[in-house]
Amino acid sequence: MIDDLNPKEFQNYLSNNDTVLIDVREKWELDLCKIEGAIHCPMSTIAESFSDLNPDDTIAVYCHHGMRSMQVANFLISKDFQSLINLQGGIDAWSREIDPSVDRY
Repeated sequence: MIDDLNPKEFQNYLSNNDTVLIDVREKWELDLCKIEGAIHCPMSTIAESFSDLNPDDTIAVYCHHGMRSMQVANFLISKDFQSLINLQGGIDAWSREIDPSVDRY
């Protein structure tokens, strides 16, 4: 199941649940800004790297605007992961609504 959460819901979920946070953007994007505590696992490598993740964990994913992370979440569901959280609007929405210290691009 994929929960598509707005930034406030996503923040609350991260604060109150044991979650693995994954940034699926490319390295150049990560160099610009990130959400603290995220593991970098670019969408371009997910087919090779998903086996490093535990399918029993709750996985929270984000990207720039929320589309790539939703694609990654759907891929992980197809690989028998059970609990996925997507950040609606991505890190851009996070910056606007939760943490303005996170640079926008």
